[in-house]
Amino acid sequence: MSNRNNISNGVDWTIVWLYAILVSIGILCIFMVEYRADSGWLGTFLGGKTTYSKQLIFAGVCAIFATFILLTDSKLFTAFANLLYAFGIMLMLATFVLGKNVNGSKSWIPLGGGFNLQPAELCKIFTALALAKYLSRPETDFSKLKSQLIAGALAIMPAALSIAQHELGLALVYSSFLICMYREGLPSQILIVGSSFAILVIATLVVDPNILAISLTLIAAFILFVLRYQLRKSKRLLILIVGIWFLCVGTQRFVVPYIFNNVFECYQSTRIYSMVGKEYDCSKNKKAERKAGEKAARKPDDYNVRQSKIAIGSGGVEGKGFMKGTQTRGKYVPAQSTDFIFTSLGEAFGFIGCFVFLGIYLFLLLRIVKIAERQRSTFSRVYAYSVASILFFHIAVNVSMTIGLFPIVGIPLPLISYGGSSLLTFTILIFILLRLDADRQMVLR
Repeated sequence: MSNRNNISNGVDWTIVWLYAILVSIGILCIFMVEYRADSGWLGTFLGGKTTYSKQLIFAGVCAIFATFILLTDSKLFTAFANLLYAFGIMLMLATFVLGKNVNGSKSWIPLGGGFNLQPAELCKIFTALALAKYLSRPETDFSKLKSQLIAGALAIMPAALSIAQHELGLALVYSSFLICMYREGLPSQILIVGSSFAILVIATLVVDPNILAISLTLIAAFILFVLRYQLRKSKRLLILIVGIWFLCVGTQRFVVPYIFNNVFECYQSTRIYSMVGKEYDCSKNKKAERKAGEKAARKPDDYNVRQSKIAIGSGGVEGKGFMKGTQTRGKYVPAQSTDFIFTSLGEAFGFIGCFVFLGIYLFLLLRIVKIAERQRSTFSRVYAYSVASILFFHIAVNVSMTIGLFPIVGIPLPLISYGGSSLLTFTILIFILLRLDADRQMVLR
């Protein structure tokens, strides 16, 4: 007789406890920066009008979803993976018609009562399921280019729609699926090429264009000299080296400037330039010129990051204590409850508190990887690595963003930042993983 009706059967309760701890920390962090002494804390918690009371409501709704998922048959996730992915893409397309503009991004669908749904968040779940479904097919040979392109297209499609919605941060999250694909056999050459391109972009921002072009030419000439004997036997090698040189010089001279001046918004280019210690001239940005009433030469500053650094730095080693932060409670840090929620931890509990907090995240990630490696099913393993990759990307980028090591791209801290869509997304991601792990003896396709 099946024990499926027993919700605790086979569930990894370590993950459940880590999830509950992180959600609780998130609510307390929001409470620390939003609560005012002139109002009763119990009444504001239950009133549903403050951000921390809303987050508590979101947590309750997520608990219902989590329970429902744990009672669901694992085979449903494989059966409806492709259908859910198509539904997610349709939801993202619907935002262009029904979407609500929030902070310059038309990626939200209003649900009424002050609540909004962000399809790009939910689509991360559907993409993880669709990718797991595709890679687990018996006929899929991931060593072939065709299979790699199809898997890449599954992640690129929602990323492209996110860019069209002016959600660059969410679009970048979909690149985390490369980690999962690498585990499943994606050639390391692709990751090397991607890393090299990133280095070339950074070098383009930091080094003078003429000096960089000359340096690339000298490197190509040196390689040609070293391989001069092999080049006599293989003309293809010569064409390859010259082609790579031409591509690199063309990228740094034309492609990168075009993207920053024509594709990115002025504030996005400014944030990326500020990360490498440079200033971006908004007069070169075509989008800034087209906006009526906007001065093209106006340069947005790095106020958010500076205030974030001040708040974290003021916490020192031990922190100022619970609800004693002057910077975060004084609302000097913008987006305090969402993108920069990590600053409240840094100021209140200092380096020690941040170290312990990140240690909880590390434990969660390692536990998920352990769960992934014990799966018998390719579907479950791919999905588990997708969850780990998404969480890692969010954590690394958000924390790096708050301390100035990464541009501000609007990525929430998992289970901590305020937001119903974000909390629901990570809840569903994690509890589908727990359901699949509970049925790990099954071979799912």
